[in-house]
Amino acid sequence: MSTPISSIRNLGPATEAVFARAGITSAEQLREIGADAAYARLLETGQRPHFIAYYVLVMGLQGRPWNDCKGSEKAALRKRFDALRASGHDKGRSDLEAALNTIGVIERKA
Repeated sequence: MSTPISSIRNLGPATEAVFARAGITSAEQLREIGADAAYARLLETGQRPHFIAYYVLVMGLQGRPWNDCKGSEKAALRKRFDALRASGHDKGRSDLEAALNTIGVIERKA
């Protein structure tokens, strides 16, 4: 039997639903995939990138409270997040479309 994603510290039912749409349905699967690959899968499903959600995931997989991320560790996570966002979000859209999507003017691709 699998353990729900919401059993991981910092992650609740809403996060569990978002991961389910990306095909990640258990805490064991999420731990095996890891934070970066799992977050990349969320972006591939059209989930809007959000830095806090990313570092909350990283902290949760480490069993740490979400607000434990500070200083140089947070800066390093920001670099990882920016790289993930650049490689997986809004592929195939023009720069203008990506900018409009960022501010919520156009709909996400299905």
